[in-house]
Amino acid sequence: MIFLRNENFRSYVRLYPITAMILAVNLIVFIFDALLLDKQLTERGMFYQEPELDRYGLSEPWRYVTSMVLHAGWEHLLFNCFSILVFAPPLEKLLGRIRYLTLYLAAGLAGNVLSAVVHAGIEYGSVGASGAIYGVFGAFLFLAVFRKFSIDEATRKTIYMTLIFGLIYSVLSPNINIWAHIGGGIAGLAMMGIIVAGKRGSKSRAQGGYR
Repeated sequence: MIFLRNENFRSYVRLYPITAMILAVNLIVFIFDALLLDKQLTERGMFYQEPELDRYGLSEPWRYVTSMVLHAGWEHLLFNCFSILVFAPPLEKLLGRIRYLTLYLAAGLAGNVLSAVVHAGIEYGSVGASGAIYGVFGAFLFLAVFRKFSIDEATRKTIYMTLIFGLIYSVLSPNINIWAHIGGGIAGLAMMGIIVAGKRGSKSRAQGGYR
């Protein structure tokens, strides 16, 4: 099962540097904001839209990205960091640093875009890495459904159960931005499909060159 983590701290950082960096940024930003800045970073960096003056939050477009490293509280932070800590390393190992980081950021951005479209008629604000995390889940869902041979049965079951639990929790919890989760998940699934198709195409061209 690829989600079992048994590395020590040094090995984790060495093997999964991008994941370690993402975790560090989330933790440092939260601690710095909460203890020293009285949540000023959250106010200036959270994703925010207002129906009359800024329907899609485009007047301050950086919020689409900065909101991904901000969290509403300790529970929110720790839950997201735990998800990244456990589920993200195998994807970084599988895709490599650049593709993995691209997928992670693109999924988070896609989650905010879908959320902005759905909430265009109301005043709405959100923070959190959940869209990006669901992008990781979506990438693994693609493998579980379309590339079953690439992961073991225990991993597939874990992916299915995690997504089912996550979606139920998102629906039942009033303060959860489920549309960011859905947008991130769809983006992660789609990007993994594109990556896999690209690898297969490259392999076919390479094989054709040797005929």
